[in-house]
Parts: sequence; C-alpha cells; structure tokens
Amino acid sequence: MTTITKSIDVHVPVRTAYNQWTQFEEFPKFMGGVEEIRQIDPTHTHWKTKVGGVEREFDAEITEQHPDERVAWRSSSGPNQAGVVTFHKLREADTRVTVQMEWTPDDVAEKVGSALNLDDRQVQSDLERFKEFIEARGMETGAWRGDVS
Repeated sequence: MTTITKSIDVHVPVRTAYNQWTQFEEFPKFMGGVEEIRQIDPTHTHWKTKVGGVEREFDAEITEQHPDERVAWRSSSGPNQAGVVTFHKLREADTRVTVQMEWTPDDVAEKVGSALNLDDRQVQSDLERFKEFIEARGMETGAWRGDVS
C-alpha cells in the first residue's frame, strides 16, 4: 500500500474551497487522468480514468463528509484506494487543502510509477490545478452541504 499526503494553500474562504470539492463531476477540469466522474447519489460516484494509456472505471463511496471540514472516500470496485481531503481555515480568505490517500498499485507500471513518486507528483499537480481553478473563478461551481457520518 502506498500513502500520499499533499497540501496546498488556496486564496478563497474555506466554504468556497469545500463547496467546490463536493462538485465531483467538475474534477476532470483540474485532475490529470480523470476523464469523467458521474455522481450516482449523494455518497456514490462512478469514475473513468486514463493514466499512461491505461483506461479504468471504478466506483467510490463517500464514507464521511462534514461541511467545511472533510470529505473521505474509499473505492468500492476497481483499484484499492481510500483517502480524505481536509479543509483548514488559515485566514478569512485563505484555506489549506490537504489530501491524504492510500492506494495499492496493481501492475508493474503502477509499482514503478509509485517507486518513482509519480503518484505524489500527480496529486501535487492536481492540487495546484485546483488552486488555479478556484482562485481564477473566485467562487464555486456548486455545493453540496450534506453531512455523511
């Protein structure tokens, strides 16, 4: 199992950062390799990814979600992964977004990529693109303020 922890500070209020993160279908706009996400219901999503020419589809379940604090998930099919994204107010208009993720590389290419820290770099790049996306907009594209215990 591989563990990744990355953070970035974004210049938007915590509510704005959190609200945008709950818009899973928007992830392809800032996450590399994510082709499509379909929100099935408040706690289930279906993902289509393409990384290094390898296409995958899998389902994920939101296991915990608390507005302006955290969103946790785990895969329910496909690649074995789980994680949490937390949101920390730094100042009124500044938020630290932290991603902690565990996953199990399936094949040789994924194991090599993980050993070379390509997965760490991908998560950091995704966070940097999230920062650019939300700061350029200045507001979220939508919000889901539900609570999942």
